[in-house]
Amino acid sequence: MTKSDQNYVLRQLPFAVGGLGSVLLVINRLLTPQLTDSQARADVLGVILSAVLILTGLLWQRVQPRSPEAVDLVGEEGFELEPTLPTELKTELAWASHLLLTNTVTRSLVVFYQGQVLLRRGILGKNQKVTPGAILKRVLEKQKAVYLVDLKIYPGRIEFDYLPENTQGLICQPLGSQGALILGANAPRSYTKQDENWVEGIADKLANTLSQAQVKANTTANISNE
Repeated sequence: MTKSDQNYVLRQLPFAVGGLGSVLLVINRLLTPQLTDSQARADVLGVILSAVLILTGLLWQRVQPRSPEAVDLVGEEGFELEPTLPTELKTELAWASHLLLTNTVTRSLVVFYQGQVLLRRGILGKNQKVTPGAILKRVLEKQKAVYLVDLKIYPGRIEFDYLPENTQGLICQPLGSQGALILGANAPRSYTKQDENWVEGIADKLANTLSQAQVKANTTANISNE
């Protein structure tokens, strides 16, 4: 039984118990030829308990939110890495993307850095190239993450054509000022605050690794020129 099914059963349980109690009280009253004072008091208590259970069920229906509906993202599952990257950097990107895909609701992931797509993993979008739109440019300029909880209601979603077309939620997490980690989910409002903190921590680690790799590449190039 899935978690959503278990929640549904729990929400319906007070209704079932309260309704069953009410029916049994009525049957007991009809089958009793002579009503005593003690039985009358017991019936009153039974009616009150049944009413409380039914009221509890109604409150649970209002208080407990239902999990957002997940969809199957359109696209083929894949794992693409920029072939010219150093082995250490490939390993780091593979590790980070695996953690995000297995420990969060992320189903599609893109690493964009210095105008280049370094990694695509999960359910892949049709477009392999990332052209920064208004939202991604803002993330790069402000170096502040953007979380679009329900992507279909945002007109700016068209810039994310490198993700599956029916992506439901999205996090655009900066990698310093040079790039971004773009994550797509298959359900709206599905990233928790813990997920956001997890994404931010991994992005900071990746940004540091990418920055060090760039410094190392520049140093090697300078030595070669000398």
